[in-house]
Amino acid sequence: MRINAFRPVATLLALLPLAAYAQQQPEIQRPVGTAQAVGALHTLRQIPEACTRMEGAFTGDPAKPYDMKLVRTSPNCQARAVFMDYAKVQPSVASGWKLNDIIKVPSASCSGQQAVVNVWRKPAGQALKLDGQDRARIYLEDAKNQAAAGKLAALPAYAAVLEVEGKACR
Repeated sequence: MRINAFRPVATLLALLPLAAYAQQQPEIQRPVGTAQAVGALHTLRQIPEACTRMEGAFTGDPAKPYDMKLVRTSPNCQARAVFMDYAKVQPSVASGWKLNDIIKVPSASCSGQQAVVNVWRKPAGQALKLDGQDRARIYLEDAKNQAAAGKLAALPAYAAVLEVEGKACR
């Protein structure tokens, strides 16, 4: 009886690309958004813990067909997460980031063209400790002592990148 030792290895190698693809599935699954007209400002997503709202609009300009901006939700909002520049942090699974969301918004006036926003999330290093009432409580004196000792917990981080898919319409 002859055993083919390469068959399990070949099967494993064939499954590796599938494993990599599975890691790129976003944490949030959502359908394609409603088609938007040129110039119509719309909210892509809100991230309350970062006090940020992502807004976008199709411009009608073939050179820059979509414009996305990050807007602070409120001047009084106390951020529990930070929004970082995608170009500077270059998020990847290997560096601890998770693909959080993929937002797709088609153009109403240019069929086949859509804005695609990939949102990445990097979890904080430590989870907050919950008390007996399942609440995360931060006491001012404890927080001051931690800050003085340089032992503040890292904040979760977000980063987003915009791509426009499809041909530009004129």
